[in-house]
Amino acid sequence: MTRTVHRKQWRKITLACATAALAVGCTSNEPASPKPPATTPAVTTTTAPEPTQSQPPADPVEAAKKEAIATYLSHWEEVRKRYGDKTNKAGDLEKYAASAALSQVKYDTENMRKQNTVALGAVTVGNPTAISADIDRKIPHVVISSCLDISQWQVLNADTKKPVSLPKERLLRYVMKATVEKWPEGWRVIRDEPQGKKC
Repeated sequence: MTRTVHRKQWRKITLACATAALAVGCTSNEPASPKPPATTPAVTTTTAPEPTQSQPPADPVEAAKKEAIATYLSHWEEVRKRYGDKTNKAGDLEKYAASAALSQVKYDTENMRKQNTVALGAVTVGNPTAISADIDRKIPHVVISSCLDISQWQVLNADTKKPVSLPKERLLRYVMKATVEKWPEGWRVIRDEPQGKKC
């Protein structure tokens, strides 16, 4: 699939799912989330990968999968920081994302700043699983599937911290598919696409 098709597909899903300025989630029959917490919790994962300090597995494919998943979780922590920052400067996005994934976060947060909104609260990357890996190509890559839970992530007015009106019917837990590539600088998330499916 071409990059143009990916961008069109992403924009279509973004309008429906609105993970940032418009709605943060896709439509469904789930109830609205409770009031936001006073603090901004970090991204969590329901199945944390093994610590990177541990002995790496002998299998290079398994090692690549673990590294890619660790990068993906770090990427979402930086995304959470950026979405919650009124100045649109927080988070070291370039350390973990590039290409379409980086551009999408920047696009979303710019729109949020124009609407004077921020997103605060916990984001859970559930069951991140490497569904494929190709480490023999010029730029090794791993494809990851996960369940993104934004039920505690609230879109608020940046000044008053009051909740912004959002569609009542939207997915708060949905499947994400990410592609992570190994660049000379390290692993980078290059695509991170909602699949429009509840999880």
